[in-house]
Amino acid sequence: MAKYRAIPDGYMTVGEVAKKMGTTVRTLQYYDKEGLLCPSAESEGGRRLYTDKDLVMLHQIVCLKSLGFTLDDIKQRLISLETPTDVANALTEQADDIRGKIEQLTTSLTAIEQLKVEVLQMQTVNFKKYADIIVNLQMKNDSYYLIKRFDDDTLDHIRNHFDRESGLDFMDRFNRLSDEIVQLQKENALPESEKCQRVVKEYWGLIMEFTDGDMSMLPKLMEIGNIDTAANAWEERQKIVNDYLEPALQAYFSKLGINPFEEVEG
Repeated sequence: MAKYRAIPDGYMTVGEVAKKMGTTVRTLQYYDKEGLLCPSAESEGGRRLYTDKDLVMLHQIVCLKSLGFTLDDIKQRLISLETPTDVANALTEQADDIRGKIEQLTTSLTAIEQLKVEVLQMQTVNFKKYADIIVNLQMKNDSYYLIKRFDDDTLDHIRNHFDRESGLDFMDRFNRLSDEIVQLQKENALPESEKCQRVVKEYWGLIMEFTDGDMSMLPKLMEIGNIDTAANAWEERQKIVNDYLEPALQAYFSKLGINPFEEVEG
């Protein structure tokens, strides 16, 4: 580290740097102590002196810290600034980090706005449901809106039978089958056709998996799944699925010689 009797042109004291960069002297002293940002020079009186290059390095640190990186992470990510390419690389990395943060914040904002809509639609204070909706929003589960239609018993059943991983797996299979059914409807496949019946069998298997064989849950599921007017793309797809499934399930149960819905009603 170079030493100077006085403060030459192009050098700044720690107080001047703190003022320019909107930080504190104590923070800069801490960065110096941790080897994160050491001053480029020192006066004979022991004053730590910084250059414009140090300001750019400090900007890297402040930017990364604002994005949630720890000081240890920042040490590993700092790029030396010896050439224009080094500076460009540092700025590119900062830009990429900021874009990632913007994406996270945008996702969080969307989730909050969606939750606000759901809370107002439910018209009741139910923190269990709020928590479930938040979790599903975080998982980017498009069918999260269903939660507000579940009663407490059904929600307790879901919590007891599914964790995050198994719940996502179930919804992935449910949505895949729903997409297959929509495709069958587009192809005008007959409900009695072998292709349709194979999908219906798998769909009914999912219902049995969801209920754990508890047939008393069927009326609730029918009520939840009943969509008169679709309010979003997911509901529009599900309405198509429901309309197509009704005769297909009748054909499936007729072949088996059973009707679980009549058994429940009886």
